[in-house]
Amino acid sequence: MNGSEERFDAVVVGAGPNGLAAAIEIARAGRSVVVLEGAATPGGGCRSAKLTLPGFVHDVCSAIHPLAVASPFLSSVPLERLGARVLHPEIPLAQPLDGGRAAILRRSVEETAAGFGADGAAYKRLMGPLVDSAEALVPDVLGPLRAPRHPLALARFGLLGIRSAAGLLDARFGSDAPKALIGGAAAHSMLPLDHALTAGVGLLLGLLAHAVGWPVIEGGSQKLTHALVAYLRELGGEVRTETLVTSPRELPQARAVLFDVSPRQLAQIAGDELPSRFTKRLLRFRHGPGVFKIDWALDGPVPWSAHECSGAGTVHVGGTLEEMVSSELDSWEGRISEKPFVLVAQQSSCDPSRAPGEQQTLWAYCHVPHGSTVDMTDRIEAQIERFAPGFRDRVLARHTFSPAQMHDYNANYLGGDITGGVQDIRQTFLRPVPRFDPYSTPNERLFICSASTPPGGGVHGMCGMHAARSALKGALA
Repeated sequence: MNGSEERFDAVVVGAGPNGLAAAIEIARAGRSVVVLEGAATPGGGCRSAKLTLPGFVHDVCSAIHPLAVASPFLSSVPLERLGARVLHPEIPLAQPLDGGRAAILRRSVEETAAGFGADGAAYKRLMGPLVDSAEALVPDVLGPLRAPRHPLALARFGLLGIRSAAGLLDARFGSDAPKALIGGAAAHSMLPLDHALTAGVGLLLGLLAHAVGWPVIEGGSQKLTHALVAYLRELGGEVRTETLVTSPRELPQARAVLFDVSPRQLAQIAGDELPSRFTKRLLRFRHGPGVFKIDWALDGPVPWSAHECSGAGTVHVGGTLEEMVSSELDSWEGRISEKPFVLVAQQSSCDPSRAPGEQQTLWAYCHVPHGSTVDMTDRIEAQIERFAPGFRDRVLARHTFSPAQMHDYNANYLGGDITGGVQDIRQTFLRPVPRFDPYSTPNERLFICSASTPPGGGVHGMCGMHAARSALKGALA
């Protein structure tokens, strides 16, 4: 790896949140580091752009940031000083139901439970202890498999979270509202909701909604990336864009190289530097369903039948738990759902800078089979119209991303999979391949720091932080 006369302690390939986190952690340790990014702007899955009409700012990928607020790594970065201001919607999460009803998650567990009638006590018993232990629990959850710092809190969460969302919710609740609310959060797993571990995703996202909220970044998610880049530069690091790496020969000389790329990309780029058996394991890493995404410019708020949904930053549009179980199974098994589960973000509900005047942006995606070529625009809009009659009349312009376009936009999104690979039991705890140190490779100079390592997808930077610490104990010691 000596394609240049330049020398650094570390080179990071990829300027997504995890690549930038890795570089920051290395720079904090006093090592020299440069980040090489193939795209024209850093950010990976944390970018914003003008996709529809002048004056409208859209989040291209990630939009809502509970994990960023909860992340031990990002909490250590002076984000607000560097221009990334967090804004909280009035309501973190809503899930409309037929008949003008909605399940509403408020920051208070008690206030949320009060909306569930006879199921209110069950909701408090389920979520209350998890929220109370959030500060101790989150660092253990957002890390590799290891001895937990807070074993009792993690054991309580694990006994619930290892179950399927459908099984846990059917056992705990008798009415549709709490089932739908937590089930919609569980569907972020992109697994069938009758699979193990999906309860854990729903409970984690639910407890974060109560403990830290589901906020947006004022002016767009790109501001979070800009803050990370600015902080890295304060520490003496460097980011170079439009620098696509396809071979180790193109890299500056370095003691360690950290790759914020998928396992398949690592095999393609650095396969000659790795044992063939390890490379074959990388190529067997599984990617799951993709997404079909739409951004809209609207002439005003979405006309939700359940008016409380207007104040929510995130609205899960999928109906009942049973409907979501069916739609998520469809995408997993290669079928197109006629009534897909749709994740909707209303950034303009608390951030007027996203659109001119009284106009608003809207962001949404649904899950589709891996690599699907089916245009889901009509199905997504029909689902929103179902709970917000007149929605289509508000549309000024729209921009769509198919799974293939998502992959072209970010090479880590193979087949449109935005989560860094399937996170079932095997690939949650043993990603990207079974190793005691999941960030290392058999080549002591090469590391992987993408969402394909623990703890997986989301804007939290923890994959990068842990990979950097692995490098600092090894090649950079």
